[in-house]
Amino acid sequence: MSSRFTLHHSPFTNSPLTNMSELTVAARYAKALIDLAQEQNSVEEMKNDMALFHHTLRANPELKAVLANPIVSHSKKIKILDEVFAKKVNKASIAFFKLMVNKSRGEILYATSQEYINMYDIKNHIVHASVISATALSAANKKKMLEDIEAATGGTVKLEAKVDPALIGGFVLTVGDRQVDTSIANDLNKLKKEFAKRVITN
Repeated sequence: MSSRFTLHHSPFTNSPLTNMSELTVAARYAKALIDLAQEQNSVEEMKNDMALFHHTLRANPELKAVLANPIVSHSKKIKILDEVFAKKVNKASIAFFKLMVNKSRGEILYATSQEYINMYDIKNHIVHASVISATALSAANKKKMLEDIEAATGGTVKLEAKVDPALIGGFVLTVGDRQVDTSIANDLNKLKKEFAKRVITN
């Protein structure tokens, strides 16, 4: 199983990875993993494993820190991975986690799981969106917003709705890396900036 993953050390192996470098390396490993999953017809199953792994580490910063810590031995990390994930993910996924650890790549496992999910979403035309409103959106409003975003993006949208009374009114919609702010709070901020400009000008 391990022989299917040919993970070579990158130029960053012996130095701390910057965030951008980490994402670049993680993306390369995620691409190798998704290619393998396609060969094995397990892309969906692997995505579920990566989502579980990512969610678990995000909810447990201590676990994430241990896997990233170069002082912690490989055997210790592998034992922890077995205890936490062996019975919850498929054999290919746990083999990948262990191989990454043995290649001294434990610090980018979290980023790699995220990159796999990102690639899966792109491949399946899935768009992530979030809306923050002053009051909870009705089911009808949420449905209409979902339909509008899907029509605009041409993809399947996963919409997360949150409430923030501080907005006073309106909503802040984020689709991918684009944001639309229709809140009254935003209008007030713009008004404050306009007044500030007038004071400076005068």
